[in-house]
Amino acid sequence: MDRGTFEMMKLANKRLILNSIRLNGPISRAKIAKQTKITPPTVSKIVKELIEEELVKESHLGESEGGRKPTLLLLKEDGYFVVSVDASSTHLRVMISNLVGEILIKKEISQSSSLSKEKFLKELVKKIREIIKTSAVDSEKILGIGVAMHGVVDIEQGTCLFSSDSGLKNIPIKESLEKELNLPVMVENNSRAMALGEFWFGKNKKGDSFSVINIGRGVGSGIITDGTLSRGAHDTAGEIGHTTISMHGRQCGCGNKGCLETYITGEGIVKTAREEIENIPSDISPEKIYQLAKQGETEYIQVLEKVGEYIGVGIVNYIHTVDPEVIVLGGGVLKSQEFLMPIIKKTITEKALTDKLKKGINLYVSDLGENMTLLGASVLFLKKLFH
Repeated sequence: MDRGTFEMMKLANKRLILNSIRLNGPISRAKIAKQTKITPPTVSKIVKELIEEELVKESHLGESEGGRKPTLLLLKEDGYFVVSVDASSTHLRVMISNLVGEILIKKEISQSSSLSKEKFLKELVKKIREIIKTSAVDSEKILGIGVAMHGVVDIEQGTCLFSSDSGLKNIPIKESLEKELNLPVMVENNSRAMALGEFWFGKNKKGDSFSVINIGRGVGSGIITDGTLSRGAHDTAGEIGHTTISMHGRQCGCGNKGCLETYITGEGIVKTAREEIENIPSDISPEKIYQLAKQGETEYIQVLEKVGEYIGVGIVNYIHTVDPEVIVLGGGVLKSQEFLMPIIKKTITEKALTDKLKKGINLYVSDLGENMTLLGASVLFLKKLFH
């Protein structure tokens, strides 16, 4: 066996052992060997290296299985950290988290939707510098910066090609941040990042085919099959928001008409309310629509129910195309889930192609809230350690 092959096998074993500790810790060396089918001496040797590298720590003693009580292993939470960014045309959320997804510090700022890409990048660099300085985290322990960006992203180049949310094009995020901050940077579409965040840290049931649909200022989805994120041949897999549900419908920021996201985003909800309700307040917002619905205002309840039907139709189209085992919904619009979810489920039951689809889709709302995107951005670097 040549040395290159040996090193690859060692790295594969190392990741397998580390991932076993991540998923099952606290866990003994013996159980790791049993689960991974790696010999006990090799497990012990690699665990020793992982402890020295500050990725793993020894915890309490476990239950005896006939001999001495084993020392159990856990990830060393503060061994390394990741800086994560959730960037859109209206806000920047920046956080630092540890190896198990615990948030050390998080900051959010509003920003103008008319920013140029130069000003956007300058503000992004500034906020990342500030949060690293405030956290007092050793920069040598930062694995990298994961950026979740709204829009179409070129993963290899780390460039946002187009964001219908802001209208900006060809933003060189990776190149600019690495030059200014001297840390590795990875960029992903925000909805696909959300899928990673839910897959790693969410409490909902997972499946071999697992999807997250993000409904907020925009609409997108992330598809995970057998633990792997799908991006498509041109990095546009999951752009459900730009599927057409009305050939001559509302104008979308992407240039087309009748896109799903023109009906189910916050802006779409407001437009529907203005179309359906006479003498509506001039300052109406998605939040106010939800509050009025909660107060029992029938017209506003009916608006949300109509939006729920649009979402249901979009999900039926998605199911017929992707056929996932599990779908998790996230994004700000789902704050109105008490009005939306019954109609979404009813629409799926009425319109799905087969009885198996009508009854077989596991549909949930994420428990991670707004942190799902940030946590997913951190996974961009964490998964390099574990897979």
